[in-house]
Amino acid sequence: MMHRSLILPLLAALSLAACSKDVGSTAKPEPAAAASAKQDGAHAPSTVKPGSHEDWCGEHAVPESQCTRCNPELVPAFKATGDWCPEHGLPESQCLKCNPGLKIVRPPKGS
Repeated sequence: MMHRSLILPLLAALSLAACSKDVGSTAKPEPAAAASAKQDGAHAPSTVKPGSHEDWCGEHAVPESQCTRCNPELVPAFKATGDWCPEHGLPESQCLKCNPGLKIVRPPKGS
């Protein structure tokens, strides 16, 4: 079983790989809501340090580097570590419906 301390670096690597876009790529355009949220500062730029204050998805209130709703490419990594809620389509560690007492706290500035 993978240690929890290995999950963040694994997810960070996956999110960085998912975020790197080739200028000449034929990537699909983002849905209007997601593009608007990024312009409004609701999403962290891909250049921020994972686990830092700046690594935050304001739309879903989780670290951007771990947001499966914005980065569906992360889903297999969460499933591989057994951290998945199939009922709600989220990592179990982020599922407030199954874990109502769960607190996902944004790191303080400077971290």
